[in-house]
Amino acid sequence: MGSRKCGGCLSGLLILLALWSIIVNILLYFPNGQTSYASSNKLTNYVWYFEGICFSGIMMLIVAAVLLVLENDSNYKCCQSENCSKKYRTLLSMIFSALGIAFSGYCLVISALGLVQGPYCRTLDGWEYAFEGTAGRSSHGPDRMFC
Repeated sequence: MGSRKCGGCLSGLLILLALWSIIVNILLYFPNGQTSYASSNKLTNYVWYFEGICFSGIMMLIVAAVLLVLENDSNYKCCQSENCSKKYRTLLSMIFSALGIAFSGYCLVISALGLVQGPYCRTLDGWEYAFEGTAGRSSHGPDRMFC
């Protein structure tokens, strides 16, 4: 009984975090509040993978909504036996929890790759990944780069 209430609380929190992820990742398309970066293709490559909007946002909303629905006893009667319905809810809960973990893993991998690649900066040589392969130190110097 207590774990069911805790699960509902966690699913509600997951919905809030998914909405936050969508909002924050939409802001990545508008650095400094300007649309010119997106229209002139001056955004980092990994922004276009939509990991924050699709996977940690919309897909997590779906997972949280399904988990909330599964917690309601009266919605799922897969067969006449009450024991069968509990097993069915448990199986679906495990499947959707595993999907949530997979979506989170995808987001983690894409975010890590974006951090390794570094920001897309304007240098005197043009737009490039000034920190890529330099362990965080730019080869251009601070006076030749605008991130």
